Amino acid sequence: MKLGFGRSLLRALRAQKKISKQIEKAVKATRGRTKRKTSRPPKPILVETTAFGSNPGRLVMKSFVATTRLPKNPALVVLLHGCHQTPESLDAAAGFSKLAKERGFVLLCPQQKRANNSQNCFNWFRPSAVARDRGELCSIKQMIEHICERHRVDRSRIFVAGLSAGGAMTGALIANYPSLLAGAAIIAGMPFGSARDAMSALRAMKSGATPPLGGWGRPIAEISPEAKAWPAITIWQGMEDRVVKPVNALACVAQWLEVQGIAESSGRLEEKPWGRLQSWNMSGQLKVALYSVANMGHGLPIKKRKSVTALRSGDPYVIPVEISAPAEMMRLWGLSRFRI
Repeated sequence: MKLGFGRSLLRALRAQKKISKQIEKAVKATRGRTKRKTSRPPKPILVETTAFGSNPGRLVMKSFVATTRLPKNPALVVLLHGCHQTPESLDAAAGFSKLAKERGFVLLCPQQKRANNSQNCFNWFRPSAVARDRGELCSIKQMIEHICERHRVDRSRIFVAGLSAGGAMTGALIANYPSLLAGAAIIAGMPFGSARDAMSALRAMKSGATPPLGGWGRPIAEISPEAKAWPAITIWQGMEDRVVKPVNALACVAQWLEVQGIAESSGRLEEKPWGRLQSWNMSGQLKVALYSVANMGHGLPIKKRKSVTALRSGDPYVIPVEISAPAEMMRLWGLSRFRI
């Protein structure tokens, strides 16, 4: 009896040991799979393209193209970030890639390098950077051409929006290539030709740009005298902006009214819950509009969310207020929700 009991106990211990080893092996395998999953970096939303042209401005090209929701000939939206930003930080706060997926357009996000500007600003104040077919402006144009060819973009629906230094570059893009664009948004930006170097740029931002001889329309008329048509331009400005003085937005308005031969007195003024809207139309079409946003500093306005935990955007230059600039752009540009 004792011998039989001993053998039974030995078999039980061996079986238990075998089960323990199997459990240990399974746990290790699970840990390995979990480690591999957690260590794998998330797939980037914006994808970099390295070969798109000669790239004289030495910029980085990033874009978002929805693989499952894209029409045959999509629209293109070009988004130019501000100083101290990246395309990723601006997109994460403002949601342009989400809008691109919902509305079936291609999103292009040129990026500045710190080697070009220590503050990560586009060099809108350097004449060589904003001249036609030169510098950073040429790099952006090459990106647009590359993505148009690659994704069969509808060239009658190319739009651009820029914040701060990106807003000033937006003005340069319109001034040099007016026929390229169908619509543009200059957000907390500067009038084209308002500075020639970093020092004059800072003075203009803080105190207001000085009009050039011949008026604000002259710098544009000199480089694009053949232009007959211009894209619809919206100008966005926080009324409490301490980085770019709001008087610069008025200079931007004067510039684009003058170059199109539109009288300032012909505009329409509307008081809104979020601030003030001034608009100028010709033949029933919007040509220039100024969105003056109350209680807002330097940045891009987005609509406040109801959640108490979502009062901040995650980017100090994307500011929750009572109006959404991205949503208004989508409406004005006719970029409705895309259905397959």
